[in-house]
Amino acid sequence: MRALVTGGAGFIGSTLVDRLLAEGHEVDVVDDLSSGSMANLADARGNGDHKFQFHRMDIRDASLVELIERRKPEVIFHLAAQIDVRVSVADPVHDAMINVIGSLHVLEGARKAGTRKVVFASSGGTIYGAVDDDRLPADESLPQRPVSPYGITKKVVGDYLFAYRELHQLEYTALALANVYGPRQDPHGEADEPCTIFGDGEQTRDYVFVDDVVDAFVRAADKGDGLIINIGTATETSVNDLYATMARVAGVDRAATLAEARPGELARSALDPSRAQMQLGWRPWTDLATGSAAVLEFFRTRDGVA
Repeated sequence: MRALVTGGAGFIGSTLVDRLLAEGHEVDVVDDLSSGSMANLADARGNGDHKFQFHRMDIRDASLVELIERRKPEVIFHLAAQIDVRVSVADPVHDAMINVIGSLHVLEGARKAGTRKVVFASSGGTIYGAVDDDRLPADESLPQRPVSPYGITKKVVGDYLFAYRELHQLEYTALALANVYGPRQDPHGEADEPCTIFGDGEQTRDYVFVDDVVDAFVRAADKGDGLIINIGTATETSVNDLYATMARVAGVDRAATLAEARPGELARSALDPSRAQMQLGWRPWTDLATGSAAVLEFFRTRDGVA
C-alpha cells in the first residue's frame, strides 16, 4: 500500500509511520514541523528500503493538492491539525484555516489522485460537547454539539468527509480519539519542573495509549467505511488520579501546582469503544500504569537520565 500521513512528524503520526513501514508499506509524510519533529522520524528516515519520503509543507498551502495528486496515495491518514482547544478559543480563524481549509486541500488532493480512502483523526473529547452524566461513556449515537472552535472544526471536517463520499466516492473513516498519550508526546516542560493542574483536578478524561491508537488507524485503512468510530477506553480518569499514577511510577513525592481552569474545556469525558470492537476488531490493551511507565522511560532515555 502507498500511504500518505499528514502530521506524520507528530507523536501519533510518527508512531503510525513506523508501524506502516514495519509492515512494508510505502509512506509519504507531510508536516510543516510547527509542532512535530524530525527526531520523531529518525527510524523512518533510516529505512533502508527507500519506502519513505518527507515533504515539509503546511496543509494550508494549496500546492498540497498537487503533491497528493502526484504521489497518488491509496490511503491518506489525515492527522495534521491545530489541536489546542485554548488556541482555538483565542484565535478561531487561525484554527479554522488549518483544520478546515487544510483538510479541504487534503480531500481535493485525494479526489484528484484517485485515493481510495481517508482515515481522519477526529476528536472524541470535543465533538460531542458537554455530555450528560448518564450518557457517559459517550457513544457515536450522541448528537455532535461541540462547545469549542476546535471541536467545531472537527465536526465540519466530518461533514465534508460525508459529502466527498457521496459526491466523489471517496471512502473515509473518522476516528474520534480520546486523550492520546505516549512516547514522543511533547511534555511542554522539563522533568524537574512542578506539574501544573488547571482547575481543581477533578475533571476527567479518557486516556488511551498511542500504540493502541495507531493500531486503530491501521485497521481503519480497510474497515469501518463511512463511519465515525470512538477510540477510547470507556474509563474516566481524573487529572488528579493521572498525576498520582505518574508520580507513583516516577517515584516522585511532590504535590502538583494548581492554576485557574482553562476556557472551553469539558468537565468530564469518556468514550464508548463498542463500535470499534465491532467494526475494526479493535480494543485498548494498555492500562494507564503500563503506558505511564513507557512514557517516563522514553523521557529518561531521551534525556539521558539513569
